[in-house]
Amino acid sequence: MENSPPPYLPENPESLATALAQHPDYRVLRRLDVTGQRPPLATTQPGRAAVIDTETTGTDFARDKVIELAVVVFEYDRDTGEVGPVVGRYSAFEDPGFPIPPESTAIHHITDDMVRGQRFNELALQDCLRNVQLVIAHNAAFDRRFLEPRFPLFETMAFGCSQYDIPWNDVGVNSHKLEYLAYRAGFFYEGHRAEIDCLALLQVLAQPLGETGASAFKTLLGNARQESLRIWANESPFETKDILRARGYRWDPQERCWHKDLRAAGLPAELNWLKNAVYGGREKTVNLDVQDARGRYSIRNGRRQREKL
Repeated sequence: MENSPPPYLPENPESLATALAQHPDYRVLRRLDVTGQRPPLATTQPGRAAVIDTETTGTDFARDKVIELAVVVFEYDRDTGEVGPVVGRYSAFEDPGFPIPPESTAIHHITDDMVRGQRFNELALQDCLRNVQLVIAHNAAFDRRFLEPRFPLFETMAFGCSQYDIPWNDVGVNSHKLEYLAYRAGFFYEGHRAEIDCLALLQVLAQPLGETGASAFKTLLGNARQESLRIWANESPFETKDILRARGYRWDPQERCWHKDLRAAGLPAELNWLKNAVYGGREKTVNLDVQDARGRYSIRNGRRQREKL
């Protein structure tokens, strides 16, 4: 109806939200604070990390291009993993040199007009990432493989993944989608644009992980500091592809082989599973790549060694 009065808005909605959140039958979601403001850390020697996100023309890193890049740099306490204030940002478009596929625009809403003639400023990006010890992406295997061909500086940087370096399932969070993690953390946002996704991820990382009391970022940081293994199911029988996929293995079209990333503690059990479930109890030698954070989630393999089942 025209000229109808606006809906009732209380003078202090936060007090109502706080009261409602204390009721066991309700959960309250607050809008993400896009300023990224946080109190300074108590430590005098904080570390620096960067949350990064890309929007691309598609999912094939050999052919598609990055068309939007956002970086949010923040300080953290090296000992406690407490997330501190945002100290740097970079956000820009780049023209890929060809039309953006409509199915990609439908996801991130970036059009040809928005990127036409645009170019990433590599010097500004390099300056933003100065003194950053860890780069974090939500599904780092996707972002890193797109970033390295365009920006060689990422080849030597340590990466962490907020999907796979945090044991979400262990604390009862069965979906790893960023939007769902935000809901569980008590906020909402308008996503699928690079900078807002970075700020949402940073807010998720700052929250306590389960009942530990420590931040999710602390767990990610600890896992990023450890070496990981990529195990290859060499010459696995074709009929085992479904159980390999169900186990979390991924197909590498270049190696023409199924592989899975895991921590060293899980290797004995995984080798035993491969021997019995995939190779029928037969003796077999498989490849292992040992990786640290500087190579993890990239297209590059780690230090290769052989392992008998």
